[in-house]
Amino acid sequence: MRIFVKASMLFVILLVISCTKPAERNIGGKIRTGNVIFIHPDGCGLATWNALRILDKGPDNNLNWDKLSHMALYRSHIKNTLSTSSNAGAVAHAYGVKANYDSYGQEDGGQIVALSGESMPLGLEAIEKGIAVGIINSGELVEPGTGVFVAASSSRKNDDDIAKKIIQSGCDLMFFGGENQLLPEGTEGRFTSSGTRKDGINLIKWASENGYNVIYNKTELENIEKLGTKVLGVFGSSSTFNDKPEEELQELKLENYNPEAPTVAEMTAAALKYFKAIGKQFLLVVEEEGTDNFSNKNNASGVLEALRRSDAAIAETNNFIEHNPNTMLIVGSDSEAGGMEIVGFTEETLRKQDKPLLNDPNGAPWDGPNGQDGKPFYSAPDKSGKSFPFFLAWSSLYDTYGSVVFKASGLNSDRLKDNIDNTDIYRLMYYTLFGKELL
Repeated sequence: MRIFVKASMLFVILLVISCTKPAERNIGGKIRTGNVIFIHPDGCGLATWNALRILDKGPDNNLNWDKLSHMALYRSHIKNTLSTSSNAGAVAHAYGVKANYDSYGQEDGGQIVALSGESMPLGLEAIEKGIAVGIINSGELVEPGTGVFVAASSSRKNDDDIAKKIIQSGCDLMFFGGENQLLPEGTEGRFTSSGTRKDGINLIKWASENGYNVIYNKTELENIEKLGTKVLGVFGSSSTFNDKPEEELQELKLENYNPEAPTVAEMTAAALKYFKAIGKQFLLVVEEEGTDNFSNKNNASGVLEALRRSDAAIAETNNFIEHNPNTMLIVGSDSEAGGMEIVGFTEETLRKQDKPLLNDPNGAPWDGPNGQDGKPFYSAPDKSGKSFPFFLAWSSLYDTYGSVVFKASGLNSDRLKDNIDNTDIYRLMYYTLFGKELL
């Protein structure tokens, strides 16, 4: 009898222990909560990754993206269309529910309720629960791939409202272009001759007065771990890139990216140094907007440069995960902008052409490194040392359903598998941040 009582008491004690901190335990005692890094090369489909691999590494080698351990095919439809918008796609990721094409976190005059039951996006819920949050964008701060995680508005066109909500959201770290959206009309900034805000609010001044250290260049970015405060990084008047067709950029003597601005990989590396220094669990959402905007302009060289920067950001994150295994990296887009495909030829075929190859017989334009001048890209050598000519063909100037693939590594990456819906990205991030399964 005494043995039975002791055994019963032991069972009760073990039961109590097993029920404590349910958000931090999994089968076998495995910790399931930790940091989340979401890298979003906007508008990037499988063909885009294939093109970069072929160009930079060769057909038989691997990008950093290829080395990520888990993969799933992605379904991108939204509430009222098959092809999504950047803002509606971001709503699926930040709220875990499908939204209409025009949604930026609000619909029918009210705030969208997330899958968790909270009337707020994932970033704001994380902030409310004491998790550090960072957002990085190579475009303007109001870009929805990052903005929707911490702000909601009745329209994507409400730049003044969205910018104010993002800056005042409580994020620990914010890096982007779009200085003009932070300053009142007539106010000169570091990069812009005049702000665009019509409400008279100087959001850079507000940030500085409310605990943010404001930085503007690569040198300040490299010393970020010494700042010890919340950080606002402003790196351009609008985007850090020039999203125009190749031929137009050549006429204007502009590069695809502004060389003074840090790359998305440099911003990601600095953010990871920052979060390591503050020592808190964190959510970091990183968007390379150039992959989308250059695709919508059918600028192949711009797209590949943008994706190369994304792949470098993946390398920075993989290195961080090696030393911080309680971190999940998830990488993917919400659509395939421009409908890119790869068209390959033999050297003999190219030599026999009487005129440059500018488009497919169906009229779809073909791009090389200089645009539509008929000169092809050349791949890096394959395993036998051979290089191949190829063009990138475009089917559209819009975002298409396409062939989007999500990949992941690190903590809980094994939960990304098979076919996933766009709303499942929220589920995976929520589980890793809070340890709660959402049905």
